[in-house]
Amino acid sequence: MTKHSRRRATPPLEIDTLRTRDGHCVSFAVAGAEDGVPVAVLHGGPGSGSQPGALRLFDLARFRVVLIDQRGTGASTPHGSIRHNRTDHLIDDLEAIRTRLGFERWGVLGGSWGAALALAYAGQHPQAVSGVVLRGLFLTSAREVRDLFVRSRRRAPHAASRLCTAARCAWPTALFTRCHAALQDGTDPARQRAVALAWRNYEEAVLGRADARQDRSAAAGSPRDTRKLIGKYRIQAHYLAHRCWLGENRLLQLARSAAAAGVPLAAVHGTRDPVCPRGNLRRLARAVPAAQVEYVRGAGHLASDPALHESVARALETMFGSSAHEGRIARRAA
Repeated sequence: MTKHSRRRATPPLEIDTLRTRDGHCVSFAVAGAEDGVPVAVLHGGPGSGSQPGALRLFDLARFRVVLIDQRGTGASTPHGSIRHNRTDHLIDDLEAIRTRLGFERWGVLGGSWGAALALAYAGQHPQAVSGVVLRGLFLTSAREVRDLFVRSRRRAPHAASRLCTAARCAWPTALFTRCHAALQDGTDPARQRAVALAWRNYEEAVLGRADARQDRSAAAGSPRDTRKLIGKYRIQAHYLAHRCWLGENRLLQLARSAAAAGVPLAAVHGTRDPVCPRGNLRRLARAVPAAQVEYVRGAGHLASDPALHESVARALETMFGSSAHEGRIARRAA
């Protein structure tokens, strides 16, 4: 049993909602010690929604963890909406939530797309960020999106074929464009359902977490589950089609800006990540030589990977553990 698996059971989440001026309700949940070191957790996707399992990365007796459902995801509403939904709005939401919670600064943990969002946020608001920990860095490049729909087909040829059929696409190079078009509002609901299901099965096959029976199945569960799945991939397609309003060069420049302002950066990346190339970590290290980077041998992309989980938990302790200890000493002295 590792030290991280011995941590106490997760307490109930405190749920709150940020209502924006442009019609979104952004849901967020808070857990951990009221006087703990604050850390915001940014989920991937885009479109996936937060996962309470992320709390297992933290000692909740010493941390105050904020799980945020980005616009249109998870419990945020309107679900699946791409209206007023882009990266600059998400960054504004983070600042509004930080202010609502009364944190002068907080740490940020982001995985995959969440890692890109964490760097963009820290680069634009370094005064609000005490440190950034990244897992499976996505650099929002056109190259990565192309590889996901073209090169990754070799990892999941049957699931890729079914996605092409659902999207009515004959050429792999046009697959993403066809998926994006199929998931827009106003498209035939049956086609949206078929594309969302096939995209999910393709994604899971590439990641290596779908069994053969699930991959052959077209079942999505309840109508509510189907609507959530369509919303997830509508948002993901919307962001990927615009390179998340960032792109690799701008994102790395924002990482440099954050580091130059004194924000420490740490990143861990699985050597067998099938979605985000391991070369992304080299690119970050060249842009920000002071960043602490770690390759996790044999690990993949998912946060549930045991080796990756342990490495991220260690990075969080290294980045913020001393702050938690110093805070406790100060509170005792007071």
